[in-house]
Amino acid sequence: MMNNNDNASLRKHVLSLLGGRNAHIGFEGLVKDFPIDACNRKIEGLPYTAWQVLEHMRIAQWDILEFSRNAAHASPKFPKGYWPNPDELGNPELWDATIEKFRADLKQMEELVADPSTNLFAKIPHGRGQTILREALLIADHNAYHLGALAVMGRLLKANQ
Repeated sequence: MMNNNDNASLRKHVLSLLGGRNAHIGFEGLVKDFPIDACNRKIEGLPYTAWQVLEHMRIAQWDILEFSRNAAHASPKFPKGYWPNPDELGNPELWDATIEKFRADLKQMEELVADPSTNLFAKIPHGRGQTILREALLIADHNAYHLGALAVMGRLLKANQ
């Protein structure tokens, strides 16, 4: 059984991971320097735009958050429901709207993890063995993966301006 210090330490580490303050680029650092005027441009060899990747991240994070706290939540159909329509390439306004929604959902997951009354190890009653800890780590892992892809996409888009 964890003592209060271990529990607080674990929460701190998970929050740091969610915020991207470890070995990989964080969300805020990426969006601050991203060439948003090019967020709707396809890059040769890639099937999606930067906005489509960002929107995919938002949808997945939202789904994981809602699953974690709402037994009535119905997840989108996989995989199509986790991506925007391929014809919707995005634009700077959609980029900004996606960022705001992403931030709001991430903040809510961080609040759930930070809340001492949240048992990070308890099985989510409507799940199949998942815990809040597992779902928070899933968000951190998924976001880190796609933030890396977006960092490379940003470099390519800047180089081809």
